[in-house]
Amino acid sequence: MKALILAAGVGNRLFGGDGQASPKSLLRFAGKSLMARHVENLSSMGVQEIGIVVGYHEEEIRAEIDAVKMADIVKYYRNPRYREGSVVSMWTARELLCSGEDVLSMDADVLYDTEILERMVEPEGVTTFPYDRDFEAGDEPVKFMTMAGKPVEFRKIPDDVSYDTIGEWVGFIKMTGEFAAELADRSADYADGGDVSAPYEDAVRDLLLNSDGGPATGVDITGLPWIEIDFPEDIVRAEDEILPAIKR
Repeated sequence: MKALILAAGVGNRLFGGDGQASPKSLLRFAGKSLMARHVENLSSMGVQEIGIVVGYHEEEIRAEIDAVKMADIVKYYRNPRYREGSVVSMWTARELLCSGEDVLSMDADVLYDTEILERMVEPEGVTTFPYDRDFEAGDEPVKFMTMAGKPVEFRKIPDDVSYDTIGEWVGFIKMTGEFAAELADRSADYADGGDVSAPYEDAVRDLLLNSDGGPATGVDITGLPWIEIDFPEDIVRAEDEILPAIKR
């Protein structure tokens, strides 16, 4: 299995367009950056190739990888169009997505309990989406919805569909080789002449709802601590609530 970390973005909602701020993946909690935590966690799971999509202040991310002595297992994918939608970052990593191997894709701005990764990778031969049933309603969370175990919706503002399970998506996907390759192709449709402002979740949704990428399922991680860092208040919650819970 290979891993892919999407870390090219500017983080406008967190930093308010301050072009001098470091990438979100370099936010430190208990002295360790999110990026360092990602690569160390993946390495401890036996992942031997980690692709990182970089763009905004990429030299800082490269320096962090060097500092934690993980450069030997990291391959960079440079996205010069990092101010466009995240679907462009996913397309930038098409070489890794088309490797034929399973790919563990991760948003770089998440602080999480490593058990989430362990639960995700356990099911074999299927693409998995971790979701949390204990979430705050609203238009911000990406919802993962299923009916009888089959995905029926995946977006922030879902269509009116019948479902029996709903949760907030964590921002990670363990893709089969088939799903990853299909996602590379679908991302190209957006990035190369399509809607370049789209989040990569739109391309993922296209595959899920049309069954183009093979079988997919949700993995319930409700009760495990995690947080996506999008706003200043998320940093406070990460420090005061999530990190202590992870340590426990």
